[in-house]
Amino acid sequence: MSVAPGRRGAIAFFVTFGVCLVALAAALNVGWVVMTWQAIVPLIFGLFVLAAIITGLILNTTFLVREIRRNEQHDAFVNAVTHELKTPVTSLRLHLETLLVRGQAMDEARRREFYQVMLEDTDRLMQTIEQVLRTGQAGRMPLDRARVDLRKLVEDCAALTRTRLHLPAEALRIAPAAPGQSPVEVLGDAGELGGAVLNLLDNAVKYSSDRVDVQVEVALEGEHAVLRVRDHGAGLPPLEVKRIFKRFYRVPGPLTQRVKGTGLGLFIVQSAAKRHGGRAYAQSEGVGRGSTFSLELPAAPPASA
Repeated sequence: MSVAPGRRGAIAFFVTFGVCLVALAAALNVGWVVMTWQAIVPLIFGLFVLAAIITGLILNTTFLVREIRRNEQHDAFVNAVTHELKTPVTSLRLHLETLLVRGQAMDEARRREFYQVMLEDTDRLMQTIEQVLRTGQAGRMPLDRARVDLRKLVEDCAALTRTRLHLPAEALRIAPAAPGQSPVEVLGDAGELGGAVLNLLDNAVKYSSDRVDVQVEVALEGEHAVLRVRDHGAGLPPLEVKRIFKRFYRVPGPLTQRVKGTGLGLFIVQSAAKRHGGRAYAQSEGVGRGSTFSLELPAAPPASA
C-alpha cells in the first residue's frame, strides 16, 4: 500500500529524530566514558544507561512509524468500503426513482431488467457487509465443525461466482477429479470455508486480464486437501506474495486503483485457513504472468475411522 506524502514526511521526521537522539545519547556516553574511564562502576552504569536509552528510542520510533502506516491503511480501508457501499446504493436509488416516476409507462421486460439490476446491487452490498463482518469476527466465533466435501463446496461457490459476475462456464473451470480419487473431505465450518473459497474466486476474476480464464483444482495430497485457483492476470511482484494476506493490504500500482476492493478478501482466506489448522499462500512468476492461490487444509480421516 502506498503512503501519502504527508504521512511519508511524518515517517521521515520520526526516523531522523530518532537517529539524532541515538547519536546524541552515544556522544554523551562517550564523553562519560572519557571522563570516568578510571572508575569501573560509573562506567558500567553509564553503558547500561546508554543501552536502555538507545533501545527505548528505537522501540518508540518503530512504534510511531507502525502507527502512521496503520492509520494510512485504515484510511484507505474506509475510503474503499465507502466506495463499495456508495456505488450500489446510488444505483439502487436511481432505479427506484425511475420506477417510481416512470414505472407505469414501462413494459414488463424493462421493469424486470431494473429488478435484476437492483438484486445484483443488493448482492454486492451484502458481499461487502459480509466481508467486514467476517473480518471483525475473525478468530472470535467458534467453529461449527462437520465433514465438508471440499469439491462440492467449491462447485457451489463457482456456480454462485459465475452468476454474480455473469461469467460463461469456460471462464471459470474446475478440473475433473482423477479416476478413482476418494472424496476430498475436511473437518470444518462450511460457512467460513465457503466465504474463503468465494474470496479466492472473486479475487482471481477481478485481477484477470480482459479475458477471464480461471482454473480451479481440488486434490487430495497426502494428509492435506488442497484447493488451487490459477488465473492469467496481473500477477504479483516477488515482495508482495506474502504481504497480500495482511489485513487492509492492497498491492500498490495503477491496477489496484482501477480494481476496487477493501483489502479484506485474502485476509479472510488466511484467517479461515489458520483456524482450520491449514495455510493459504500465493505463487506468481511475476507481474503480468498470472498467479496461483492455494488453500491447504488437513484432510478429514476416513469416515470408517
